Amino acid sequence: MTLVAFDFDGTLSDDEMIVLLGEEAGCADEVAAITERAMAGDLSYAESLRERASLLAGLDASAAERAYSGVQLRPGAGELLGSLEAAGVTTVVLTGGFEAGVEAALARAGASVDRVVANSLPVEDGRLTGEVEGPLIEGTKDEALRDVAAAFGVDAAATFAVGDGANDVPMLDAAGTAIGFRPKPAVRPHCDLVVATMGRLRRVLVEADVL
Repeated sequence: MTLVAFDFDGTLSDDEMIVLLGEEAGCADEVAAITERAMAGDLSYAESLRERASLLAGLDASAAERAYSGVQLRPGAGELLGSLEAAGVTTVVLTGGFEAGVEAALARAGASVDRVVANSLPVEDGRLTGEVEGPLIEGTKDEALRDVAAAFGVDAAATFAVGDGANDVPMLDAAGTAIGFRPKPAVRPHCDLVVATMGRLRRVLVEADVL
């Protein structure tokens, strides 16, 4: 049995959902700058996520839903997930992003995964509180990968991880095969393989007898 774990923002999706939320809140440039520092490894992910979430305090929940509805899978991602499902491969999304955006994008593409491990932005009185909750704030993706692999009865050596940013490094290091999807320079040394399109990722998985 094989398990493929995907990062979401920057990997399955070309969107950064917290930037879309920032656009709704009028602070997109500040959010994007913090995101870039975090993905390059210049800022701890937990610190960056809390800092970005704080900028969203007071955003109306309907505006947040509008931002989530704008999140889309990149071309070919939905089809790849469908092929993996048909092949009996376990697929999971491990993201420091937000479950609502992941689920919205998957539903819109008619795609699904076996599990989503993600964070959330609490709402109080119809507005974002500026806080963030979830397993992937302080928790790292290597722990999450080991947990989901154990839950699905998959040996660590049979796991594939696909990611692009600094917070994906623990997951890439823990996986049997680490695949960088247009990885940041600091991430590239942690990758066994590097791809730039979903089509190339499919070919890699075919060559590895996953598909």
